[in-house]
Amino acid sequence: MKKVSLSLISFLIIAIANINAQEVIAHRGYWKTDGSAQNSIAALVKADEIRVYGSEVDIWLSSDGVPVVNHDADVTLNGDKLMVQETPFATLRKVKLANGEPLPTVEEYLDAFKKCNNIKLIIEFKTHNTKEREDELARKVIDMVKEKGLQNKVEYISFGINFVQQAKRLHPEAPVYYLNGDLSPQIIKKMGLAGLDYHFNVLNKNTNWVSEAHDLGLKVNVWTVNKEEDIQKAINQKVDFITTDEPLLVKEILSKQ
Repeated sequence: MKKVSLSLISFLIIAIANINAQEVIAHRGYWKTDGSAQNSIAALVKADEIRVYGSEVDIWLSSDGVPVVNHDADVTLNGDKLMVQETPFATLRKVKLANGEPLPTVEEYLDAFKKCNNIKLIIEFKTHNTKEREDELARKVIDMVKEKGLQNKVEYISFGINFVQQAKRLHPEAPVYYLNGDLSPQIIKKMGLAGLDYHFNVLNKNTNWVSEAHDLGLKVNVWTVNKEEDIQKAINQKVDFITTDEPLLVKEILSKQ
């Protein structure tokens, strides 16, 4: 009987901890460390090493249809600015990241991610010039995810309505979040998304949205939260995920709660 009681107590403690758990997402990977760079494969691997919930990555489609990893709409090569979606992959491949890595393809990123054991990959589809290009990118990337057997380890986010709709259609089991901050939790729920993923200023302005989202069974992520006072405010708001350039700092503050 004593064993049963202790087991029940342990179960309840774990259940309560999980209900209140707030998770950390490394923004563009864990790049504020030696040998790393934003959206590099090294940043992905280092995010896995520090055991955060997820590592976020930004993706585009090159002019010749190759899904590539980069945050900005443009890159700099030999002093010239090139629009990623208007440039062939052979040229983009010549771009070097801050740590010396070549600009990676999404396939290379997924292959590296397949070796990660501790994190999820949060893929941000960047909005493109046409719906057709967005549809092509969504289809190619989600097909890749499925071919590599990563369906249960990937989530999708975007500022674009078309992208969240396509991700939901092509990979209905995956969590899909909307970034733009202009839709209420009620609308997000009607769209069938997993939740809202908004800048902290949006949630500070709409103070009821976190509780409203939770009442609707939605998750809430907040980005990009780097200062201690903003991190603490996000924790107090009881968001589910905190996306940050300072993942170790957020983990430290969470550990003290």
